Amino acid sequence: IAEAMGLKRPALYYYFKSKDELLDRLIVEATSGPAHDLNKIAARSELDVVARLHAMARHIVVWVTSNRDRFLLLVKSEADLSPASAKKFNEGRRAALDAVVSVIEEGIDAGEFRPVEPQVAAFGVWGICNWAAWWYHPDGETPLDTVADQLAEMAVAGLQRAERRESAVVSPRSMVAALREQLDQLDQALNRDQVS
Repeated sequence: IAEAMGLKRPALYYYFKSKDELLDRLIVEATSGPAHDLNKIAARSELDVVARLHAMARHIVVWVTSNRDRFLLLVKSEADLSPASAKKFNEGRRAALDAVVSVIEEGIDAGEFRPVEPQVAAFGVWGICNWAAWWYHPDGETPLDTVADQLAEMAVAGLQRAERRESAVVSPRSMVAALREQLDQLDQALNRDQVS
């Protein structure tokens, strides 16, 4: 932990009495902040349910990649948490998960999402989004905005009814990517016709 924070071990204990106190602080920051943000997005009445789930998924991707070291430290330390810390961690994660579940339930009730088990679907959304913390690097080829938009769109599309996907909320970047893909397909078809 000290190494990840760029401190020597004794300096770390100047600020925190114990490893548990430090982990408790990390737990609060890593769970209550995102849960609060997700609940705010869920309550945005100016957005339809599809746009809210997209915004929530996008927020999760941006948060886990922007707080990558902290997020991964907590995930890797989960088995070593004290019972009290584990309880806080689970309560915070549950609050964040519940925010996503509530929007999925609303989408099912509105006929926008397929009739799936909402909690399983929410775990799927979280899995898609959280996994970015393991592989995304800010100095890589793909900008974070593109990664966040694409993963959010994939998470939402996996829940939408097939007839609703065509009118799904899409970002300008994804529209450009779709146009490029269609142009590539057209170019390949034209090249095949010339060879024939």
